[in-house]
Amino acid sequence: MIVTELNFLSHSLGRQASVKVLIPQKKAEDISPQRTLYLLPGLTDDRNAFLYGTSIVHQAEKAGLAVVIPDGERSWYTDTWYGSRYFEYVAKELPALFRSTFRRGDDKRENNLIAGISMGGYGAVKVALTYPEAYCACASLSGALDITRKGRPAFPDEWRAIFDPHQKDATELEGTRHDLFHLVRENRKNELPFPALYLWCGTEDKMLDYSRRFSSVLAEEGIPHVYEESAGGHSWAHWAGRIQPMLDFFAKV
Repeated sequence: MIVTELNFLSHSLGRQASVKVLIPQKKAEDISPQRTLYLLPGLTDDRNAFLYGTSIVHQAEKAGLAVVIPDGERSWYTDTWYGSRYFEYVAKELPALFRSTFRRGDDKRENNLIAGISMGGYGAVKVALTYPEAYCACASLSGALDITRKGRPAFPDEWRAIFDPHQKDATELEGTRHDLFHLVRENRKNELPFPALYLWCGTEDKMLDYSRRFSSVLAEEGIPHVYEESAGGHSWAHWAGRIQPMLDFFAKV
């Protein structure tokens, strides 16, 4: 597996950015088509966390997947009010940059996957539901999937700088493009395609209720998905064991 880092000027973020890229070492005649997984870290992690906390390098090579891991910082993968367009960065700029720079992968729906952990789970589902024609599958591990019902955020000033400086609490995001429940219902109403969805959360995880509620909404709308729970908390000790089941799910899509 080739493990490299790409440093570049991001027009979406308005500054230099870095992204970790994993590419299976195959002969030139074997690399196309090649599926690409965009893998999003959580609130307190960066692009290196998956490499230190999991066996993604070995597992992705075995699966024949290219993997692109950006920094999400504390953005909630949102086009923020303070100017950095993280949603555009992940959903549009990064895939185009990866394809043109490394000449791997393509824009065919069946060859593009997106997944994330915690805040990254939210970001992955948000991207996949906003652009359902672009991703064939999406996964969330311990995802913060119900952010509009969080009440008063732990860091209110930061939250308002990201979403809206006039907000009093997170409930005001309900029914907006940031609300995953709203996106599910709107996509269902408009008969848009849904990516194959895989959700997991640990039974001791603080995000458990969020994942359960999101799974319930999918079920209410008749959206096929896989939802799993098992023992575990909100830590890499438990996420590391969920990477392979997630990749196994992707392999069947």
